[in-house]
Amino acid sequence: MIENTNRLIVALDFPDARAAFALVDRLEGAVRWFKVGLELYIAEGNYLVAELERRGFAVFLDLKLHDIPHTVGSAVRAASRLGVKMLTVHAAGGPEMLAAAVEAADPGLSLLGVTVLTSMDGAQLEATGVHGSAAAQVERLATMASAYGVRGFVCSPMEVAHLRRHLGPEALLVIPGIRPEGSMIGDQRRIATPGAAMAAGASYLVVGRPITRAANPGTAARAILAEMQSAVRIASA
Repeated sequence: MIENTNRLIVALDFPDARAAFALVDRLEGAVRWFKVGLELYIAEGNYLVAELERRGFAVFLDLKLHDIPHTVGSAVRAASRLGVKMLTVHAAGGPEMLAAAVEAADPGLSLLGVTVLTSMDGAQLEATGVHGSAAAQVERLATMASAYGVRGFVCSPMEVAHLRRHLGPEALLVIPGIRPEGSMIGDQRRIATPGAAMAAGASYLVVGRPITRAANPGTAARAILAEMQSAVRIASA
């Protein structure tokens, strides 16, 4: 299970540091990675990121930056100084913004281009003026972002196999929308089980509520890790 411990990212979708660290403690070291999103970062700021790192954890800062190139570049430099290991930018921000983000990132920071949110389906995309399937839009944005130096992407489990073939084995593919069998779907639209996502070519899985709302989060995390390990073993056999 060791090789997969570093491939499960638990989403700390909490309103404050107290609740977030209570969950971290209940996991009892089952995982190394934590995702800090907008709600928690706005509430607690750099203190929370620094404390996670002080405790030996790796931080995925999920801010989905989308602004003019200069502003995004400056934000990426600030994130690099924080020591976070992954940071999201919206691929829809366009070539100049993506190029500015890549130029500003330190070597130890992996930029992840967000393609199409897992909460969006064809009807949601149509409402924003994007015609065609979510899969087509994911490929379009990933191809464009890759041309400007972005080497990591966030996409749903439904697109991971296609992106893996399209971008090759070196691409970093971080996959939310993970729901173990029997879990509530919630506001996600395009989902898969942990095993299916790993078998399709995911690099990392992001899991929130199936772990954070479990009666025993550590047990839930270890079960997901075991399923990930099994899928990798079968795929490599």
